[in-house]
Amino acid sequence: MSGVLLAGVTKRFGDALIVDRLSLDIAAGEFVVFLGPSGCGKSTLLRMIAGLESVDEGEILIDGRRVDHLPPGARGVAMVFQHYALYPHMTIRKNLSFGLRNMGVPADEIDRRIDAATKSLEIEALLDRRPGQLSGGQRQRAAIARAIVKQPALFLFDEPLSNLDAALRGRTRIELAQLHQQLRTTMIFVTHDQVEAMTLADRIVVINDRRIEQIGTPMEIYRRPATQFVASFVGTPKINLLPVTVDRSGAAAQVRLGDGTVLETAVSSVSLPGEADMTLGLRPERIRIAPLERGDTRGEARVVERLGERTLVHVRLADGAMLVAEDRGDSDVQAGQAVGLAMEGACAHLFARDGTAYHGVSA
Repeated sequence: MSGVLLAGVTKRFGDALIVDRLSLDIAAGEFVVFLGPSGCGKSTLLRMIAGLESVDEGEILIDGRRVDHLPPGARGVAMVFQHYALYPHMTIRKNLSFGLRNMGVPADEIDRRIDAATKSLEIEALLDRRPGQLSGGQRQRAAIARAIVKQPALFLFDEPLSNLDAALRGRTRIELAQLHQQLRTTMIFVTHDQVEAMTLADRIVVINDRRIEQIGTPMEIYRRPATQFVASFVGTPKINLLPVTVDRSGAAAQVRLGDGTVLETAVSSVSLPGEADMTLGLRPERIRIAPLERGDTRGEARVVERLGERTLVHVRLADGAMLVAEDRGDSDVQAGQAVGLAMEGACAHLFARDGTAYHGVSA
């Protein structure tokens, strides 16, 4: 197995800076997800690792060997693309064997690898069909099998699930997780879908505007986001963000919302910058619908989303601010109804003007 080291990697297209002095150390056997919005540089970074884009500055090492000067075929990587990239005139068997034959792998070894890969992905019955005769999910599994038979040191996935429908995307996501458990090979996966990142990754690398915002396990990213961008990008529904005035007179900061509500947080007052105005972040599951007389504040339910196991209630506060709260699955809340809101201030995040996050012990 191979680890990957990126040291000060930079990429420009003309005058446009796409990746800016990015450094990252990926351990052998890790499943790492590059997560970020479109245009942030994550796919370009993956293509540089694969050798499909040149590196303007910095170094890329795989298994301790510098590879940024090597052609793609000499790097020991296999890449799975968003659009499958299968040869349409060849059967799946020929698609899988083509690269191995060019590498001089013996015929019996090719058969053994194809048999093992297609059985693990349950597509052995499709080997004599052409890509045009397969569904999108079958084609994507064939593309993954083609990568597996190369027995690479490193797998690279460039948004491989984005062309699949929701049900198939969920099933293929599970198959990829099982594949990693089976092979234990280093995998790097690019996506803008935070659900894919949260469910697949050992570690997530959140990339924004050409640089890394945060690196951490899925729950580290979710519970203790480093910046307001990370907090907003990860989590469904999105975190609630409300402007607040901060009182640092106590050991833990108190905040005053726009509707006058005062909330005790668990954020250390001495850790905060000297800004009077900050942004409060609370996940929807940390704001519960409560009886009017027992809530920390109240508002008007504007939209009610009934999701079965839980209900999401979009609430407008007295100052016009909107937030999303949770209620039980069999909630009887109706749009237009006045509701109380119980807020878990100990789980609140505070964000400074520059986006830096501050957390309490319970966040």
